[in-house]
Amino acid sequence: MNKIPSVNLLDFLSNNPEDKQRFVEQIGRAYETIGFVALKGHFLEDKLVDNLYSEVKRFFDLTTEQKQNYEVPGIGGQRGYVSFGKESAKGKKEGDLKEYWHFGQYVENNPQLEKEYPTNIEVKELAEFNTVGKQTYRMLEKTAKYVLRALAIYLDLDEYYFDNYIHNGNSILRPIHYPPIKEAPKNAERAAAHGDINLITLLMGAQGKGLQVQNIKGKWIDAIADPDELMINVGDMLSRHTNNKLKSTIHRVVNPPPEKWGTSRYSIPFFMHPISCMDLNVLDNCISDENPKQFEDITAGDYLNQRIKELGLSKK
Repeated sequence: MNKIPSVNLLDFLSNNPEDKQRFVEQIGRAYETIGFVALKGHFLEDKLVDNLYSEVKRFFDLTTEQKQNYEVPGIGGQRGYVSFGKESAKGKKEGDLKEYWHFGQYVENNPQLEKEYPTNIEVKELAEFNTVGKQTYRMLEKTAKYVLRALAIYLDLDEYYFDNYIHNGNSILRPIHYPPIKEAPKNAERAAAHGDINLITLLMGAQGKGLQVQNIKGKWIDAIADPDELMINVGDMLSRHTNNKLKSTIHRVVNPPPEKWGTSRYSIPFFMHPISCMDLNVLDNCISDENPKQFEDITAGDYLNQRIKELGLSKK
């Protein structure tokens, strides 16, 4: 497979059972093979996207000192600002050539989870930054909910299987800035090859070259979405839960050619996480003689903590 399949969520949301089932089959087959789809018909309006990018660029244009005021020690980078080069891919010594911000869950009616999750950080210099971030978070979370409903049907589960696990889940919206490159990087990329931790990732800003996906033959292919599409991929949590039936595909963001080193790149992924107590134990109906159980039992919270250590963001 040398191209990322494109699907339309409006088919799943339609009142036509045939359209709905076609979407389920399309996205399910794509996730069994390449692990990525480009999705049209999501809940993000163009005006909201434009406002978000405008606010994000304003934030990253602040001085280093201003931005570092929002870098919170002791929380593994789960909220607020993470400075340039601090995160590295699993197994890599070199830090990725990026800085980023984290918006986290806005908990509804659950004091226990409010205590468990770090508090969202308010940027004082930008009046609209936090409001636009929250609106975007909600629309991507809503989009992700319907994608997971389609996947539940594909996996012969109840359509609403994931709903209670993702409501108030530990999801993250991450605006990323890849600054201009000033000198030839030494073994560092904008984002080194990695798999995502979570259930699924919804990516804004994959319209230009940079994001690459490794297909089943080990070949790197460009993953480029149309302006009205989100790129959505399976994360390691969902891959574990389905015994690797749905593939968490290795991907990377490569450095631009030297003639484009002077330009910034922005992308905004939404990492859909469940609540921490969700068991990621392999689903019984994903185990067979041909595909025996591949993963040990673990909760989402324990798995997340394990992976945060591997990224170099926490020493606990």
